[in-house]
Parts: sequence; C-alpha cells; structure tokens
Amino acid sequence: MYKKRIKGSRKFNERLARARAERQRRRLEAPAPAYPPGLPELRRRIVVEDFDLGEVVRHEIRLYRGSRVDCYIVEVDGKRLPGRMGWARVLEMIRKAFVRVRAFD
Repeated sequence: MYKKRIKGSRKFNERLARARAERQRRRLEAPAPAYPPGLPELRRRIVVEDFDLGEVVRHEIRLYRGSRVDCYIVEVDGKRLPGRMGWARVLEMIRKAFVRVRAFD
C-alpha cells in the first residue's frame, strides 16, 4: 500500500488555512457588489396583427418570468402553455402559427 506522507503536510495545511482566512477577510471587508434589480413578473408582451386574409387576426403572447433568466412561461391569448420556453422557441412558435399565403395577382 501507499504510505501517507506526514512530514511537511501540516505546514502546508496551515498555510492553506491562513490563505483561505485572508481571502475571506478581504471579501467581508469589501463593499457589497451591486446586484441588478429583480425581474418583473411580466417580462415581454408580443402583439401580432395579421391583415392578409381580409379580416384582422390578432394574437397576444405574454412572456412571464420563469425559473431561469433565459426562459419564459408563455401565455397565448389567455391560455397558458405547459412548461417553459426560451426566446428562440417563442419566435419559432410565432413563425409556425401564421400560414404561408400565395401571392394574389
């Protein structure tokens, strides 16, 4: 088996403990960091109006604060969607919601 090295390790551990204590002391003496303000409950609202087919189609998408900074809880026309979505998935959902229309000549 390997032999545990005892000689010199006590000095090393003491030096490490002193360094940790010094870093902790400096951190506590420094001023508190400036944290950004908290995020609002309703983070974004997207209103889409489509005039292509003669009648106005209007959708309202509300993005609420989620458990992560880069994710939203999504509500479309008052109905909450299950789970959470990122910004890219929200844009993909909007893109797929509107059908492609042929050009009218």
